[in-house]
Amino acid sequence: MTTLLFVRRFLADYARNPVNPLVLVLVPVVFVVVAAGSMAEAAKLLGGTGPSVETAAAGWAAGFLAGIASYFQLRAARAADRRLVLAGLPSARLVSARVATGLALAVLASAAALVALPARTGIDQPWRVAAGTLMFAVIYLAIGAVTGVLVHNQVNGTVLILFVWIMDVFFGPAVGSPDRLATRWLPTHFVTLWMIDLPSRHGGRLGDLGWALAWTIGALITACVVVAATTRIARGGRTWGSFTTALRMGLRDYRRNPVLWALLVVVPVVFIWLSKVITPDDTTSLSLVDDGRKSLFSFWLPNMHAGTMTPIAVASLAALAGLFAVLDARSGDQRLTLAGFRTRTLLAARLSMIGLVVLLVTAATLAVTATVFDAEQWAVYAGGNALLAATYALIGVCIGPIFGRVSGVLIAFLLPFLDVGIAQSPMLRAEPADWARFLPGYGADRVLLDGGLTASFDETAALLLGLGWLLVLGVLAARLFRRATT
Repeated sequence: MTTLLFVRRFLADYARNPVNPLVLVLVPVVFVVVAAGSMAEAAKLLGGTGPSVETAAAGWAAGFLAGIASYFQLRAARAADRRLVLAGLPSARLVSARVATGLALAVLASAAALVALPARTGIDQPWRVAAGTLMFAVIYLAIGAVTGVLVHNQVNGTVLILFVWIMDVFFGPAVGSPDRLATRWLPTHFVTLWMIDLPSRHGGRLGDLGWALAWTIGALITACVVVAATTRIARGGRTWGSFTTALRMGLRDYRRNPVLWALLVVVPVVFIWLSKVITPDDTTSLSLVDDGRKSLFSFWLPNMHAGTMTPIAVASLAALAGLFAVLDARSGDQRLTLAGFRTRTLLAARLSMIGLVVLLVTAATLAVTATVFDAEQWAVYAGGNALLAATYALIGVCIGPIFGRVSGVLIAFLLPFLDVGIAQSPMLRAEPADWARFLPGYGADRVLLDGGLTASFDETAALLLGLGWLLVLGVLAARLFRRATT
């Protein structure tokens, strides 16, 4: 009875922010309904299974949500859990309650994804798909828990989970080839193959289902162990001067976090290089403007794919950097405001700090891109990526005060993925659909494609549109920042 009471209390704490349960249901529905079809088309180009991607999308959505929810639940409650154990609550009972809470959230995310799936493709084998989706959620529940124990900084933890998820999805057996030896060690490799009913022929005596269950049971045991580890206790003046001080303190805080800098560089490196490796030898057509004339151009995929994947990495990392730069400093900024700091000075310092991080991410990503992609106009291409990064950094700044950490991370992941990765993707269609022109990434993406693939700059209107988005988001960020710090 005590364990059930704690489970109810933990779930009530999660639901205290009404956005959290809404996002837990809404994100998998949107991901399955909106993104699954486009990812299936991309999988056909990359040698994957095509239509089976739409089935696997339910597992991917449930897995990512379970991982993020597990991570933030563990990080936020670590001190409270230790106090409960000090007060006399048996550690085993607390671990059971935490794991049961994580499983309840995983079941909810899985159910939302499965409800959305029939609206997209229908389900031929409901029990197999439902079991596979739940296995995804349990495996990522453990990934989130392990990350919560090992990675204290929430920016690092979120980026690390996102990195594992990207590797698992884009280089797994549904989107990529199911026969690559290197990808057999991905956490949901065998779960995906069994879920979409694609026998691997390399499962050995255990078979695909046996390995999938082994990963799931092992993940559940790992989650229990790491949650128990978290409860273990030891026995025994001036405006310019204010601006530079706030900026210096913010940069010092970032400098104390070397793992963040490594992740901001390593994630785009691995993502872009691997996208180059898996690109098939084929051609694709794009509608572009060159020398004032709009035409349909044909490109060799191995020469252009890495260049079009760069903005996805840039936008995702910039959104997370903007989100956490504001959230991590919010309580400190409130105290500084009470001490006499001007709000606009603090905002300028925070935006400058974010700008430096954005420049680092963009520069590191472009340095990697330059080894596998030769842009026609490097200055325009780099400027388009920087504009996209600044746009999504400001979106991250706006998301933080409205949605908080957990829901904010999910939205900061979903927006650039749907906008830059799906709606603007040149891999999926010759030019974006009409509705995609209203998304924040459209202007910057057209600028960087113009710089990367054509010999003359012809996207002045797109550049002005991107700058317009930057201005609107800047005004909105300033208003939300002022409200959050006063």
